[in-house]
Amino acid sequence: MRLSISDTKKKQLFVSLFQVLRSCSSAITIFFHPEKMYIQGMDASHVCLFDMTMLSGWFDTYELGQDTSITVSVYSTFFHTILSMVQEQQTIFIEYQEDSDVILIQLIANVEETKGDFNKFFTLPLLDIDNNLLDIPLVEYDAEFTILAKKMGELVSQLSNFGNVINIKCNEEAIHVGTKGIGGEMIVHIPMDDLSEFSISEGDELCMSYSLHYIHKMCVTTKLSADIHFSISHEYPLKIHYDLGNESFIAFYMAPKIDD
Repeated sequence: MRLSISDTKKKQLFVSLFQVLRSCSSAITIFFHPEKMYIQGMDASHVCLFDMTMLSGWFDTYELGQDTSITVSVYSTFFHTILSMVQEQQTIFIEYQEDSDVILIQLIANVEETKGDFNKFFTLPLLDIDNNLLDIPLVEYDAEFTILAKKMGELVSQLSNFGNVINIKCNEEAIHVGTKGIGGEMIVHIPMDDLSEFSISEGDELCMSYSLHYIHKMCVTTKLSADIHFSISHEYPLKIHYDLGNESFIAFYMAPKIDD
């Protein structure tokens, strides 16, 4: 298996992607299939599920036998640390040889003798982890909205100063998010004009609460996508979806907070 990424924006996205995954789990399992790279996992507390698909066409090169599927598990912190060392004029190469106990990562300058952009070569040991994938059904959500990732990231960071639970209230007229704690209370009114998309079941009103700590992890970077898509339901976990381009995506699922 061998893949490469040279586009600057895609390199930044790829690094940011594993920055987010690192904050969710200390180890990640990557499934390389002929048509896609796939990752699914949960945080240690089993609060948050992440599910990512990157089609082979997203990469500059993606070489894998047609009848071959490869599964590797790595420490997410070390994997992200290596990727974050890539320079603007370098290409990321990731390679795995069959039956090896390491994965190879190379950061290679695109132009020979580029000053300062030294070629770097890494070997990352693999982990032996049991992989139990969950089947994620397609469901109808009661409310959905899309908002600028930068704006949502700012709001979540500000809310984190006051509490550890985010309360989301939405109806046909408005969306309010808020939190409260010993330091006070913060409520934000989000006008419909600031949403790229919004839909809700007719006559419905939702009042749901989620862990602000985990929401903050999911919104920590703005480099995954310009927009974040939220799907909310009385019956199903919260879904946060990022469009990564080229029909690729990452989605996070989180159960609501239950009142004591």
